[in-house]
Amino acid sequence: MDFELRQAREKLEREQRERVQRAKAKAERERRAKAEAARRRDALEASHRERRLDAARAQEEADQKMEEAMQIGKGISFSRMFEALRYDGPAVLGIRSSYHHLHLRSCLMKELWIKVPCTQEATCCGVLEFTAREGSAELPPHVWNNLFKSDSPDVPLIEVRYVSLPKGNYAKLKPEGVGFSDLPNHRAVLETALRNHATLSENDVVVVNYGQLQYKLRVLELKPASSVSVLETDVEVDIEGSDSVLDNEENQHVLVPLAIGKVESSIVEEGKFRYYKFSMLINGLQNAGCCSRSSRNHCRTEPVFPTQHRHEWSSHEMGSKVLILKPRDASLVSGTYSIGVYGFKGTSKYQLSVAVKDVNSQRIGEQASGTSSMDVDSVVCKNCKRHIASRTAPLHEAYCMRHNVTCMHDGCGVVLRKEEAADHVHCNKCGRAFQQREMEKHMKVFHEPLQCPCGVILEKEDMVQHQSSTCPLRLIVCRFCGDTVHAGGEPVDVRDRLRNMCEHESVCGSRTAPCDSCGRSVMLKEMDIHVIAVHQKS
Repeated sequence: MDFELRQAREKLEREQRERVQRAKAKAERERRAKAEAARRRDALEASHRERRLDAARAQEEADQKMEEAMQIGKGISFSRMFEALRYDGPAVLGIRSSYHHLHLRSCLMKELWIKVPCTQEATCCGVLEFTAREGSAELPPHVWNNLFKSDSPDVPLIEVRYVSLPKGNYAKLKPEGVGFSDLPNHRAVLETALRNHATLSENDVVVVNYGQLQYKLRVLELKPASSVSVLETDVEVDIEGSDSVLDNEENQHVLVPLAIGKVESSIVEEGKFRYYKFSMLINGLQNAGCCSRSSRNHCRTEPVFPTQHRHEWSSHEMGSKVLILKPRDASLVSGTYSIGVYGFKGTSKYQLSVAVKDVNSQRIGEQASGTSSMDVDSVVCKNCKRHIASRTAPLHEAYCMRHNVTCMHDGCGVVLRKEEAADHVHCNKCGRAFQQREMEKHMKVFHEPLQCPCGVILEKEDMVQHQSSTCPLRLIVCRFCGDTVHAGGEPVDVRDRLRNMCEHESVCGSRTAPCDSCGRSVMLKEMDIHVIAVHQKS
């Protein structure tokens, strides 16, 4: 009986302990659940509070940006993301469905601020049209290169804003390479290039094209702001010297100074040029001899850097070459001349020098030392056609027949030694006489077809004439605007062709300007005729 009571008591105690443990576990779970719920509630409240703060900050920033945009835009606000597309032309935006106000479009055509969000690169430019695909911006090469200095992303996005920029009055630029200062009137060339820009920003790169050459100049400083408008304003431009070193000038269009009387030694690789320049004053100094190809840079149509088919004087002989510029040459004037040494085959070593000689020291009537009067009693050799004294004619003819031979080519008649006759050949196209080893170079230089950038295919001599007088891509200095531009084709107006004008000058000269005497608006190309016909007496 006692045993059963003890078992029942132990069972009751065990059940009571289990109930107590379950109650404690339940209370602990409830406590943990309440703590977790409180933590989650606090986190949610903190998240909502942070969101409200972020929204307030975003609204404050948006209001601030809107206020700034209204201030810099002078009451006009425009900000939008676009997909950037590279385009070889002026800047074009695709916002036709968003903006119908002509006033806003006229403002956007002046100044825009463009930024790349992922790289923080920014620049300014103007807009010409609004005909691009909706949501896209077609950027010209110089704007694209200033924004995407490295590889562009797959989908380049840009932020476009409208800004009202102040008129620029000062700009300092620095060439990134060498050779820009060698261009004739390089400031006028830069001015022509800046006419394609509506704005300038510091650290931008301005690309200047001169024929087939391209120069890059970095904008170092602008006044009165870091970004300015260059439309309808006069800007004072300073050009700093380049930091580039002439350590690889054979791959660059650089004119190395050449002192008269000093010998310059160097090497040139096949198919490349080395360029030099020297100055000469035509004041009693008559003859100048120089090696390689030469061109003057003061001519209106001649290039600064002579090429195989664009030059004033040239020599294509084998071995040593001498160019003699005589005083009776109309192209010889005081100025700076440029020389180009071209590597025809393989790597060649050369020496180059320029010498000036005075030929006025020879008196009138003075004869050369080697001249002598012709013997009256003389006969003509039947072989070499030279005048020989009659007393020695039989002996001379016997010797001449045995050792000499006359070239039978039409118009040649050169007397050669018999052992040299096999090496004497004539070109079957132009008939010029050369040695056999010179024929390959002659055929490649003079008779190999050359393609002009305008598409015309001609031989060398015809190409020289074409690129100096008729090529529409030749560079000229316009007589009306003063810019270095492409000449274009022949003008449509017959009268302009009689005035020896090109297409650009015909169009440019059609602009009107007021006459200084009567104030009447007259076309620039008719101004001379107007002055003579109307104001000649006055």
